[in-house]
Amino acid sequence: MPDWLIERGIGEDRALLIENDRVLAAKCRWHGELHAGQQVEAKLTTKRGSRGTGELADGREILLDKLPRELTEGANLPVVITRGAIAERGRLKLPSARPADTVRTGAADVFETGKTVHRFPSGSWEDVWEEASRGQVDFAGGSLLFAVTPAMTLIDIDGDLGPGELGAKAVHVIGDRLGRFDLGGSIGIDFPTLEAKADRKAVDAALDEALDHWPHERTAMNGFGFVQLVARLEGPSLLHRMATSRVGAAARMALRRAERVEGAGITLLTVHPALKAKLKPEWLEELEKRTGRQVRIETDPGLAIEAAAAQIISHD
Repeated sequence: MPDWLIERGIGEDRALLIENDRVLAAKCRWHGELHAGQQVEAKLTTKRGSRGTGELADGREILLDKLPRELTEGANLPVVITRGAIAERGRLKLPSARPADTVRTGAADVFETGKTVHRFPSGSWEDVWEEASRGQVDFAGGSLLFAVTPAMTLIDIDGDLGPGELGAKAVHVIGDRLGRFDLGGSIGIDFPTLEAKADRKAVDAALDEALDHWPHERTAMNGFGFVQLVARLEGPSLLHRMATSRVGAAARMALRRAERVEGAGITLLTVHPALKAKLKPEWLEELEKRTGRQVRIETDPGLAIEAAAAQIISHD
């Protein structure tokens, strides 16, 4: 059976579902975020029918749904987060919640039930992170290009193979990456146009098989090769984080690299100047505590945002 492994990082926790050294799914939770399944106390600030807004003790605002008719503004109530906040271009979708007594117990929180490990298997998180950062997955004869939009996540299929063969190969890669990128919500797949209805049905059947493990609803492929998937959305996917909080994601990855270099001396972390401002003092203190080494930060404007480098240098 596959096992969820958990890394407790600096600024984030990471989860990988691994079976026989193969990553089936990945999740990432940034510290301080509200997440699906979390119970909090909220004060009802506005109410319009069964919907409204609430305020938490720390001042954060949330959206509320399924409010009882008799509840009035100003009341306090326990609620369960059903979707975390999601940043989009030009706006932020506030976290969504419902009264605790209206929420059925869902699947177990993998960050609570998974096995905490000191380190993931070598290269496993790096492979997932780098693919999400690129927004591109290559396979024999083609590639998938991922684009996050406010309306949906789009997957474009490109390659040199014939349309039928390209589509058939792509479905298996798509089936893998939906879990590895923790995708949910509305997802559009643009397959190469297949003129024959029989060819479209064949790719449709292959897609059914590839997504059999992933709860969702979907449309059949239309004449232009477009398929829409809809799945439960609980928070930002890895692709969303890269699209809307790229510097924050890269800063956390830089700390992970710095934590993993070994040796005696000083940890030298070289980053793009934009990353330095994201490295919170408490994160650097935690890095020094975990490694037992002093940390020095240097900047290099020639580095890519994602290309932070860590090494051990001798004491001056």
